[in-house]
Amino acid sequence: MIPNASAAEIFAANRAAGRIALAVNHACGATRPDRVHESGMLRVRFPNGERREALDAVIVNTAGGLAGGDRADIEMKAAALAQMVVTSAAAEKVYRSLGPETQIAVRLEAGPGAAIAWLPQETILFDRMRLRRSIDVALAGDARLLMVETIVFGRSAMGESVAFGSLFDRWRVRVDGALVFADGVRLDGEIAKHLAQRAVAGAGVAIATLLKIPGDDDAVAALRSMQSAFSGEVGVSAWNGLMVGRLVAPSSAALRHDLVRILTTLGTPLPRLWRN
Repeated sequence: MIPNASAAEIFAANRAAGRIALAVNHACGATRPDRVHESGMLRVRFPNGERREALDAVIVNTAGGLAGGDRADIEMKAAALAQMVVTSAAAEKVYRSLGPETQIAVRLEAGPGAAIAWLPQETILFDRMRLRRSIDVALAGDARLLMVETIVFGRSAMGESVAFGSLFDRWRVRVDGALVFADGVRLDGEIAKHLAQRAVAGAGVAIATLLKIPGDDDAVAALRSMQSAFSGEVGVSAWNGLMVGRLVAPSSAALRHDLVRILTTLGTPLPRLWRN
């Protein structure tokens, strides 16, 4: 303990902070790690080694979750022609806060001809959490991107819900420096009441956003033809070379079911951890 420390200083000293900075390159038909930086509670592992053209990267949070005042910074860079699939070892949990926000910052960069699939497992929010997340992406003109982010409000199978809390989720995606996609979600205060509204989630407790660049009308048509196979509600659109999907479901299991159907239809190999 810090002698004569204030309550705020003691609280700050017990907060978790972690950073991953990973850069990968392409050589001899395979993608390999070039530079890896890890600090704090965050780690990154490569379960498939150098066996495939696309490198699998798995993010591990050794703290087992995030609470108020914690911060996670993740930076992933794919050099020209490199391909990587990023997922997480488990669902990320964001616990109750006594006041300070939990902060997550994600930065992705893909060079010419490179491809990044950002497919983390769910982010599970607990009652009275306070989460601020930013996702910034920079792509070369011919780079490819597939992103899926899922947020679950409480572990409904265990009778939990998120009655109160604060969520701010901000996305910015640029291609050759030009902003092509900007998105923001903010829920504050009585979250359960907000989610119950038809125009928000219609009482659903699991939501997801899917972004694919490039996207096209053929992929949209294929997904729209599957509406009867989905457990929740799914809407997809394509414009200006990108495709966006919005999903809402009554449970995390139902949403996972729908995402698996969508990714399979898009021809995306599922991360092995999604199938465990």
